[in-house]
Amino acid sequence: MDHQTQIERAQALRQMHHGSEVLLLPNAWDAISARLFAKRGFRAIATTSGGVAWALGYGDGEQVPLAEVLALVRRIVRAVDLPVTVDFETGYGPTATDVANSIRAVIETGAAGVNLEDSEPGHGPMRGVKEAAARIQAARDAATATGVPLVINARVDNWLHHATDPASSLEDATHRARAYVAAGADCIYPIGLRDFKTTETFVKAVHAPVNVMGGPGTAPLSELARIGVARVSTATWFAALALGAIDRAAGRILQTGHFDALATDFNYLDAQRLSTDN
Repeated sequence: MDHQTQIERAQALRQMHHGSEVLLLPNAWDAISARLFAKRGFRAIATTSGGVAWALGYGDGEQVPLAEVLALVRRIVRAVDLPVTVDFETGYGPTATDVANSIRAVIETGAAGVNLEDSEPGHGPMRGVKEAAARIQAARDAATATGVPLVINARVDNWLHHATDPASSLEDATHRARAYVAAGADCIYPIGLRDFKTTETFVKAVHAPVNVMGGPGTAPLSELARIGVARVSTATWFAALALGAIDRAAGRILQTGHFDALATDFNYLDAQRLSTDN
């Protein structure tokens, strides 16, 4: 991908956060899943760190070597003519300087955006707000130096750590969100926040685009749009759904000795066409 095309895709992705429609992002884990989502008409593609890790034979939580992540992202970027935003976990490195180096590397893949978490790797404890904000600032500065207006989605992990009482995390999460926006984040992702009323309060308090996770039990897009949510991503749900379907079919074959469980309305020719159309 040439530099100007990458700039235009990053600009388009940023604009999608400020349109009249909620930006719905499916999270792909390889080139073929990305192409399937593109064929369905999604406007941009996200990656899922969990799905990517599983596809490469690792566990989630920054266990995949960075070089392998970057190689897979390049394949996804090459496979679709859409902006691609990368679930970049904590930024691959213990210091803000390391994050800057990693961001430069992911920009070289052609990515238009990244997610950055404020917990330590592997869903560890949350970093202090100043440290987390400094890492976002380092990412922003690194992107600016390349000339690519990378879209940074800053993940606020309060509700991963305190899921039982949604309201209890609101004050700290709002403080963090504002600090991350000031440091250069374009969007805030309160992952784990499922309570609708708390989500509405958070959206109003942040004064920046907010990303929520779409999955079973999430409010419909129409309701999320009504309260001002800008972006919805599906995290690991699609990858888990695919693995679950395979698991059920494999179990049925082993249990019954019959192969009817392999019946599908998406066959070899569909996959082959999807792989060769672009």
